[in-house]
Amino acid sequence: MTRRIGVEQSLQNVVQALREKGHDVVELKQESDANGCDCCVVTGMDSNVMGIQNAVTQGSVIEASGLSADEVCQQVESRMQ
Repeated sequence: MTRRIGVEQSLQNVVQALREKGHDVVELKQESDANGCDCCVVTGMDSNVMGIQNAVTQGSVIEASGLSADEVCQQVESRMQ
């Protein structure tokens, strides 16, 4: 089953890594982009500036600060099970 994952625009390495693993990746440019996502990946520096944590209560929010793209992929996959 393909998961829809929202990833903050600045995290291009994470976008690429998740797409390579077959996930449906949506770049988060504004709050409404998070609608319908199973999970969102944000930098953590401004994790609620766009209101994503409020908007995406049905999915989990992963803060990517300090993590490699592979580590983010592992976190996404562990939360999707």
